[in-house]
Amino acid sequence: MTETLSRAQARRVALAAQGFRDPRHTTPTMRTFDRTLARTGVLQIDSVNVLQRAHYMPLYSRMGPYDTDLLRRAATEPPRRIVEYWAHAAAYMPVDLWPHMQHRMNGYRTRGHEWAAIRHQADLARSVLAEVRERGQVTARDLDRVVGGQPRAKLHWGWNWSETKKALEYLLACGDVAVAGRNAAFERVYDIPERVIPAAVLDQPTPSLDDTCRELVRRAAKSHGVGTAHCLRDYYRMHHDRVQLEQVRPAIADLVDAGELVPVRVEGWDRPAYLHRDAALPRTVSARALLSPFDPVVWERARTEHLFGFHYRIEIYVPEPRRVFGYYVLPFLLGDAMVARVDLKADRKRSVLLVPGAFAEPDAPTETAFELAAELRDLARWLDLDTVAVGGRGDLAPALGLAMGHPNV
Repeated sequence: MTETLSRAQARRVALAAQGFRDPRHTTPTMRTFDRTLARTGVLQIDSVNVLQRAHYMPLYSRMGPYDTDLLRRAATEPPRRIVEYWAHAAAYMPVDLWPHMQHRMNGYRTRGHEWAAIRHQADLARSVLAEVRERGQVTARDLDRVVGGQPRAKLHWGWNWSETKKALEYLLACGDVAVAGRNAAFERVYDIPERVIPAAVLDQPTPSLDDTCRELVRRAAKSHGVGTAHCLRDYYRMHHDRVQLEQVRPAIADLVDAGELVPVRVEGWDRPAYLHRDAALPRTVSARALLSPFDPVVWERARTEHLFGFHYRIEIYVPEPRRVFGYYVLPFLLGDAMVARVDLKADRKRSVLLVPGAFAEPDAPTETAFELAAELRDLARWLDLDTVAVGGRGDLAPALGLAMGHPNV
């Protein structure tokens, strides 16, 4: 008989799988980082820096205040733990996933990358690769000067890449170059994989596509705790490999047969779901965290709504007059529920964490403003900001201002 989970049970399973039941260390170490990465699997990268860059935030949400140099060391120093690739969107992934990305890389080599359709300019790609091989760690701007790529023209908002940058991104998508790190301007620094990926990983044979599907589904299931076939396919964006749901189902069936996945029904879900055999099913989860718009818990918006009853959309790309909540809005997780959302901005010149808007969910508990105020103080300290200033937008703003101990601004 198929096991049934209530929505609340599935929610707690998902949060525990993501590390929200783990005790926070007073001073997070590389060991804490490893444990947290084992939960999330990947860390999505995004260039928006209105608060803090996206890849730092899931670590903070789970570990609490930590030295961000942990991530730099994990990405650049031996033994290298993580490397950038298109493992979800642009993301840091464990280096041992590199062989399982070979099918994705081969697909990009064949059809080009959607943002860098340059595969037909074979001479340029070869020239750029030769320069990287000869010079070692370089940025696109470095190579623009020697390869002759056209400078970026800032014609409009969005991606304005030189031809050299497009070639580098194509080569990265193909796995012919890798990301050795980021410079102070947050530009990718490229090198050949032999100087980035540990030899023990790089020398591994390419797994079959079936083996890769199983491994990605297995990792997705561990990070999700419980999920549908769609959830498991989306976690590592397997559609980039042109893997359809019909191709994911045999991988799921294999893992069910092996006892790694357990078929379950989840209250309110209209699709079969699968519980990882190692997933914890806690009676309670006592989390308190602000979640980045790029946090794995809220990646897949329909899943977030099914689990938490929380309708969430990022409004960065929405014209200001049409925004409902604000530019950079973070859900507030308290216990095992999304109880509020806040629009945040780090004003570094004035050393202020700005809260232009704060909005409570319909069933938010009475302590929401107090708990959110405490979390905002912690966040401000981590960001090295002196004060928190609460604006007037949103039904939670007055109570939050009082909880912060000052009137709204």
